[in-house]
Amino acid sequence: MSSPSRSGTQTASLLRSEAEHIVRRLQAAGHVAVFAGGSVRDALLGYAPTDYDVATSARPEDVEALFEHTVPIGRQFGIVLVPSGQHHFEVATFRKDDQYVDGRRPVAVEFTDIETDARRRDFTINAMFEDPVAGRILDFVGGRADLEAGIVRAVGNARDRFAEDHLRLLRAVRFSSRLGFPIERETLDAVVHAAATITKVSAERIGDELVRMLTEGRARQSFELLDQTGLLAHVLPEISELKGCEQSPEHHPEGDVFVHTMLCLGHLPAGCSETLAFGVLLHDVAKPLCAGTKPDGSRTFYGHTRDGAEMSTQILRRLRRSNATIERVAFLVDQHLRHCSAAEMRASTLKRFLRQEGIDELMELARIDALSSRGDLTHWNFCQSALAELSDEQMKPPPLIRGEDLRELGMEPGPLFKTVLRSVEDAQLEGRLQSRQDALDYVRREFLGEQQPPERS
Repeated sequence: MSSPSRSGTQTASLLRSEAEHIVRRLQAAGHVAVFAGGSVRDALLGYAPTDYDVATSARPEDVEALFEHTVPIGRQFGIVLVPSGQHHFEVATFRKDDQYVDGRRPVAVEFTDIETDARRRDFTINAMFEDPVAGRILDFVGGRADLEAGIVRAVGNARDRFAEDHLRLLRAVRFSSRLGFPIERETLDAVVHAAATITKVSAERIGDELVRMLTEGRARQSFELLDQTGLLAHVLPEISELKGCEQSPEHHPEGDVFVHTMLCLGHLPAGCSETLAFGVLLHDVAKPLCAGTKPDGSRTFYGHTRDGAEMSTQILRRLRRSNATIERVAFLVDQHLRHCSAAEMRASTLKRFLRQEGIDELMELARIDALSSRGDLTHWNFCQSALAELSDEQMKPPPLIRGEDLRELGMEPGPLFKTVLRSVEDAQLEGRLQSRQDALDYVRREFLGEQQPPERS
């Protein structure tokens, strides 16, 4: 693990200090108060926690009385949001959950003690507590031993834990992949047994968990484990269907579309954008739909970029992703092979292609796609060189003329305006027009049929 920067260390220290302020104040009032869950796990692994949750014996009304500004975000479950310094922290009362009927939330909770609270949590490595004032770890479920052994184990009976909240099935996969820990055998068996119940979880929660898998690092491991446990066929059947979709060896010596996609995911770095991640995952999603075979036996996938953009839109809508994400991913999927013809493009076409919003992500998708097949970066290198050589003004110069200029020439507003202005811009991008007067003369000659006077010698 790389060393954190000085600013990053200061930020992490400030975050911890602000969280500790809440713990100290609760303890000073006579309550038990500790850090809970992921922050304890990450700190023991040597990572700087990015957030802190506080667990306490204080009831919600006690918390609200102690702190001036609070937000009751889940008061019925004992959860109150408390500001401290520049951040807000969830403060939750120790609780025992009543019966789960929807595979998501208990119908009620009973406020209880710290040990009982630990035993209702998902995985042992997430069920430890830290008392930052006393400087000690509180572990009632063997979490520290599992952390040292490097395994993901459910707290108590694994099937019970997954029946309570089906999203824990995906969380087991994510923690296993992100941390590089295998899932303990009984817990893994319970994941496989309950895989079909993941469909009872809301699409938005599933989408959020998939985004974390794709962007936290080790995306390939996450999706291969989703496949091995049977979860992938339920959350993203379109990706499961890539298995067995053979490709021509001369273009894809690595194997079928599923193998290729998994190799692509292996190139996604931790911290990548959601849009790039989904673009990489879905760029070939329509290949099974578009697959064909030539007389010589070679495989074709005509139209898979266009159809893939449509399929990506449907999938991401199903997962309740934002419109901006959907639009960007559809663009990436639709355009992911266009750079292959860049060297043959007219100058105007090339400049329009390279100036598109999202071109950086498109080029990264193209690079990952190439590295996961033959490794040929010729087309990518051509585009990168062009991007380095062309300035923003060369790719998108100020227009030489506008609609009002066409009206002054006597043209009636209408669809032809767009054609004329695009033609003028083409000539400008190709260096054939340099000035406003050049552009006006071009319109008169090409669209109004006016003869230009001969140049004087």
